Amino acid sequence: MSDTSEDIAADLRTRAAALDAADELAKLRERFTLPDGVVYLDGNSLGALPTGVAATTADVVARQWGELLIRSWDESGWWTAPERIGDKIAPLIGAAPGQVVVGDSTSVNLFKALVGGARLAAPGRTKLLVDSATFPTDGYIAQSAARLAGLTVVPVDPSRAAEAIDADTAVVLLNHVDYRSGRLHDLPALTAAARAAGAVVVWDLCHSAGALPVGLDEHDVDLAVGCTYKYLNGGPGAPAYLYIAARHQDAFDSPLPGWNGHADPFAMTPAYEAARGATRGRVGTPDILSMLALEAALDAWDGVAVEAVRAKSLALTDFFLECVAAYVPQGLVESVTPAEHERRGSQVSLRCENAREVMGELIARGVIGDFRAPDVLRFGFTPLYVGFADAERAARTLGHIFG
Repeated sequence: MSDTSEDIAADLRTRAAALDAADELAKLRERFTLPDGVVYLDGNSLGALPTGVAATTADVVARQWGELLIRSWDESGWWTAPERIGDKIAPLIGAAPGQVVVGDSTSVNLFKALVGGARLAAPGRTKLLVDSATFPTDGYIAQSAARLAGLTVVPVDPSRAAEAIDADTAVVLLNHVDYRSGRLHDLPALTAAARAAGAVVVWDLCHSAGALPVGLDEHDVDLAVGCTYKYLNGGPGAPAYLYIAARHQDAFDSPLPGWNGHADPFAMTPAYEAARGATRGRVGTPDILSMLALEAALDAWDGVAVEAVRAKSLALTDFFLECVAAYVPQGLVESVTPAEHERRGSQVSLRCENAREVMGELIARGVIGDFRAPDVLRFGFTPLYVGFADAERAARTLGHIFG
């Protein structure tokens, strides 16, 4: 390394230390269990372990299940967990209480939302617009939901979705943040366009909830789904959630009318009567072990404003991109994540040759991100536990790999 490059590296490390020292969220790292010597930049796939989860899970297994047994459905609040935990998630996505229910996977909730949305739409509409770059499962579920609802799936680039929504559009499914590129889509404008055309809009929040403000109520979103194991740190396979705007709850007709969503679940009647409110989004018996682990994980958000998280996220990704430009020889990597703040989520995706091998070498050197075929390195920045020194080290390690 030349004197000039050594000076640049020293300057970046000094700046990283100063930024971390001034960071009001830096102390939140203590709320997580992270291995020593590792820079973890894969929270956009699996969040880190919050410190309170292990003790809570042990109590759920040993005492609530082991000692109280079936009494825990009442005495330990198991039965009300889907709505209670939904209300803990609600402020993180800009929703008032009573509109979010937790349970099932994102895929199952998406199926409920799409078919339920089609049943909310005005009769005679024929199209289901789907983000053309969506995560594959969303596309698979959309195809199945469309067949059931008698709709035709129309792929659309989210940047052109507003002009594609018309009087034949029943439902619009969009991702708030693109999983591959980290591109942030304009939820307020696209929601307004859908509503102006009389279409029902469903947002997938998997890569935005817990990373940036969403504003579901503020922007009159109809339905939304999301996972909890990424930026919400709920743990592997943690249950997902379904948002049903209050104005739609009485008319929301779930395609999966399970006994847990019944108005009187223990009446065991042959006829189905949907429960009031978002509870009608429930289907079967809740996954209590993972659900209560999620509830404990959400304690890491106590006293944290999503706006502050967003500000740090943008500062982190800006700094990382600056460090990459300083450490990696020009032309060897290309950012596919938009530079503009209003179009960027909380990850940076870099395109390069031999991306799979490069990510493997990064992981071997203690910088954990992930790879997306065919040529993308993804780095997720979770501001609750990632700092500026982490960003600098990750970029410097990438520079070393490229020589």
